[in-house]
Amino acid sequence: MRSVGASILFSEMTPPAELESGFNAWYDNEHIPIRMKSPGFLAAQRYRDGDTCNYLAVYELASADALSTPTYEKIKKEPSDTTRHILGAVSGFTRYLGRQLTLRCRDGSNAGFVDAPVLFAVFFHVPDDRLAEFDAWYEGEHTSILMEDERWRGVRRFEIFDGIPHAYNRLALHYLSDRSALDSPTSQKAQATDRRARLASQPWFKGTYLLFDRLGERFEGER
Repeated sequence: MRSVGASILFSEMTPPAELESGFNAWYDNEHIPIRMKSPGFLAAQRYRDGDTCNYLAVYELASADALSTPTYEKIKKEPSDTTRHILGAVSGFTRYLGRQLTLRCRDGSNAGFVDAPVLFAVFFHVPDDRLAEFDAWYEGEHTSILMEDERWRGVRRFEIFDGIPHAYNRLALHYLSDRSALDSPTSQKAQATDRRARLASQPWFKGTYLLFDRLGERFEGER
């Protein structure tokens, strides 16, 4: 059974080309493993944007309190020389904290969907007075249609309550068996409904869409 958390940390970094190999070794052998020993860190999975050198790590947290424990504070305040060097060299840094709102998956509750080879991330900044309408559409219609395609293994939706560099407040993580699902008739059907058209006519309806391939094995925290 795979661990999923009530909250996530979504963090991207882009190393310079000459540092990419060392960056990956550091991430796999130091950066994530030390966090997996910190209370409240349940699991982590790395991804890469197949078209760039942009890397993503999604950390599963028992709650956002995992980022305020004495153990984690020590990790942040006492970085190794390697960590200082690499973090000083990377660009494209993002850091978003999300609280899970909903989860839809095909495998019941064993969380196997998180091993999907493709992760499609969708960010929005929704005005406060439109959140109820947006959430009802995304969960009640949009996700339901997408899940008609068996390549859609799961969808998790989050309230973003802290993060940089953008002021998003909604994130959907789509776990896909194959990238081709994004061009399927089912995907087109989900994009063509009247409810979506009404929302899309609003000036704020401007999503940020990111596509990643799973990288390496999943890390599990210490029990």
